[in-house]
Amino acid sequence: MEACLYLNVLTFRKMAKGTEQPPLLEFTLQGSSSAGARCLPCQPRGLFYLQFPAVGSPDPVVPQNLLALQPHRFPCQDYRGGTLGGDLCEDLCVAGQLRYRRCLYYERGKKVLQADWRGRPVVLKSKEESFASFPPLGLLDGQPEAGGPGFPEAELLLLAAGEVKSALGLELAEGGLGRLGLGRRGPRLRGQLASLWALLQQEEFVLLSLLRGRSPHAPPVLGSCGHFYAVEHLAAGSPRLRALFPLDGAARGGRAQARALSGVALSFLDMVRHFEHDFSHRLHLCDIKPENFAIRSDFTVVAIDVDMAFFEPKMREILEQNCTGDEDCNFFDCFSKCDLRVHRCGAQRTNSNLQVVCDKILRHWFSSPRRSPAVSAPLRRQLRAAVLECAAPGAQDAAPRVLAKLRRLLQAALRELQEDE
Repeated sequence: MEACLYLNVLTFRKMAKGTEQPPLLEFTLQGSSSAGARCLPCQPRGLFYLQFPAVGSPDPVVPQNLLALQPHRFPCQDYRGGTLGGDLCEDLCVAGQLRYRRCLYYERGKKVLQADWRGRPVVLKSKEESFASFPPLGLLDGQPEAGGPGFPEAELLLLAAGEVKSALGLELAEGGLGRLGLGRRGPRLRGQLASLWALLQQEEFVLLSLLRGRSPHAPPVLGSCGHFYAVEHLAAGSPRLRALFPLDGAARGGRAQARALSGVALSFLDMVRHFEHDFSHRLHLCDIKPENFAIRSDFTVVAIDVDMAFFEPKMREILEQNCTGDEDCNFFDCFSKCDLRVHRCGAQRTNSNLQVVCDKILRHWFSSPRRSPAVSAPLRRQLRAAVLECAAPGAQDAAPRVLAKLRRLLQAALRELQEDE
């Protein structure tokens, strides 16, 4: 039975006249057996108050969690004591420029929180709930102040390189390690290094840090405090949306929807090509679904959850497992085949990012010839045939040809829509 958060008005406490405190409501946790529900609470029980907007404001009444807003819910006490650090800690713990808004996801310790940072919405992430859940950096024990004379920086770089190798399967040069923040110097360095060590235990942080500035299809890491790191907040897709994603104008249908979907489909294809060819190793996406992507206003696709994204060396390591049949060789959306002679899965992936994107995303838009009536019937039929060919399991050597065909047809659809305006 999954746990869902329902509003129960258990208490309404009248405040003394003239008090500055708002009325309080208490939230409780109740069981739910609704099929398909995915209700994952941030707090098992929380005390909330209602934040009322200014008179005449269109903003809704927003419940604010008093417990979650308390500084000890974030690592501020440890920051003040010098135990941890990060470039967002000052804004979070001192200046009040980073404010918690709501919980987006919480399961098995992993927390994804929405916050406002200097007026912009961001997401704070950590794979563990507390800083103490991560193994400490033993190198700091009994050592002089980090960065001072005698501190073993070479050993620190070796340890960090080992963590990157474990997380991504990649060998990084010293320049690559600098992208993770190992070159920083300044006050509170000991706490910063302890925090960086906790961040290095989180594969998504490592991957996004390495992709920062190198990929339009991955959100950049904006900063961190302790074991939490921040990325920009983008509205995720959902299978409950007709267009899968909250696209401006797409909900109205007609030409606006056809243009939006064609633009997003082209961006998905660009992302596939980019992850296939633009890095030293192919980047595999093993959990392709609308919830793990978002769309920018220019229709650029962004992979907002890359917990299941792996470069080729790590992918081979994951796939090469013992097996008794092909079904044992399926790792989410990344498939391999079982060699029954040795009962081992092959290290080579047998499907591709392109095939899964076509199957789980593009087929939703283009599999029916009746969809997108704003596009001419012959072009709709060609798009449908190309998407179904792309989505079908088959030889991977046909993927470049299929991708090129899809790009050509989608570009033709966009030209057709522009010419008819």
